[in-house]
Parts: sequence; C-alpha cells; structure tokens
Amino acid sequence: MNASPGPNLSWRTVGLRVAVFICFAIIGAYLSVILPVQGALPRSVMLTFVSGALANAVTVRMFESGRFSDFGLGWDADAGRDLLRGLGYGAAAAAGVVAMMLALNWAHFEPAPSDSAVASVLTSALLFFGAAGEEMMFHGYAFRLLVRYLGAFATILPIGVVFGLMHMSNQNSTMLGVVNTILWGILLGYACYHSAALWLPIGMHFGWNVVLPLVGANLSGFTMRVTGYALHPTAGVLLSGGAYGPEGSVLTTAAAAVLFWTVGRTRSAAEEEPFGRAA
Repeated sequence: MNASPGPNLSWRTVGLRVAVFICFAIIGAYLSVILPVQGALPRSVMLTFVSGALANAVTVRMFESGRFSDFGLGWDADAGRDLLRGLGYGAAAAAGVVAMMLALNWAHFEPAPSDSAVASVLTSALLFFGAAGEEMMFHGYAFRLLVRYLGAFATILPIGVVFGLMHMSNQNSTMLGVVNTILWGILLGYACYHSAALWLPIGMHFGWNVVLPLVGANLSGFTMRVTGYALHPTAGVLLSGGAYGPEGSVLTTAAAAVLFWTVGRTRSAAEEEPFGRAA
C-alpha cells in the first residue's frame, strides 16, 4: 500500500517539499473561496477538500511517482477493510457518546424541522468529502514525509494541535471543544501512522461526523437537521457540549481515549516502518 521510502533527503529538501505542500494548500483554499458556493458547510467542505487534494496532487507529481499511494490513498484489500473498520469505530463512538448523554439526562430529543431525503444524502456526501479533505490536508504527503524525518511523536502531536486550533473559529466553539478536537487530530494522525494509509482515519472521521447529525446533534458548531429530531442539551456546557455539540463534552474526551486504545490494538502496519524512517 505504501510507496518506497526513497533516498534520504537533506533537511533543506524536506523543508522545501513541506513548504510547497503548504503553498498549494493555501492556493487551493483561495480557489475554493472564489467559487460560487453557498452555505457554511459546503464552503467549509470545498475549502478543505480542494486544499488537500491540490496540495497532495501537485507535490506527489513533483517529488514522487505521482501515485495515490504516495500520500496514503493507494487502494487494495487492506484499504477497504480499514475504511469500514474506521467507519465502525467513529460511528460507534459517536453513538456511544449520545447514548450516554441521554442516559445521564444531559440531553433529550425535541421535534425539529428536517431536510428532504435528497438534502440529507447531499449532507452525508459533503461530510464524507470534508473528512477526506481534512485527512489529505493534515495527514497526506507532508505528514508522511515529516514522520519519516522527524519521527511519529514529533509529527503527530504538533499537527494534531494545529488541527484543533483551526476549529477555534467555528460557531459556539468552547475551550473543551477545541481540546477534544486536538485530541481527535492526534488520534487521527496516530490512526494514519498505525495503518500506514489514510483509509482508517477517513473512516473514523466520517463515521463520527455523519452519526452526530443523524441523531440531531450539532457537529463542531454546525447545525444540520437531517431527521425530524434535535438533540437538545439540558446539562452544562462542560457535560453536554452546549451549542457546539457533543464534541465539547467530557464524554468525547473519554471516547477519544477509548479509540486510542482500540486503534492501538488493531493490526499495525507501522511495525513494518511504513514511512521509511530516515537514518
């Protein structure tokens, strides 16, 4: 599934490649902003997907063999299994958090207007492309390159922090919500390193993101009414997440810890040095 590590590179060359990646991600963000897309969620998805896709496409074409496997999207039997496994992990975690909120009386369901069936399918598709875009941006070619030359811990931790901080501007953002998003950023980076590809983190990311709106909960401050019910918080923001959604709850902190343990117990492609750690 993984590209050959290739020859060792100088730090100057590594820095140049990462800088090119970032430059094209910024260009992709600019291009997405000028497109006539309406709505906060479609605009957010367009920005992340175009940025991630463009940055990876250009850099692997310039510096590698130009294959999907060069940034973690090579397809084989493991890819399908990891995508479905990640989908199950993320969906189960989201459902578990909401179930606990209901059991503890930290939230309850209320009737709410819902989108049409077509709009609900479109929202689900947007959430998938949004998850894929964020994973390509944060855990694509530049991530793989930095893991090889800096090591897993020195790469996963700071990129996870940046991932979380970039959600600070979301509607109704809270301190715990940002902390939990940082934990998720680290978790998804670990899943990418552990599985040596993007399919597991894409599945986890999408599974979590699609289940919360399906049960009427806000997602990172976004409100998407795909069913006829809304999850209304009845406890404090620390417990329920408030208007930011369950991602701002202490239950999501616990869910992230459980997922770290779960991912760590799966078969590890990292044992085979997937990113070709440089000497």
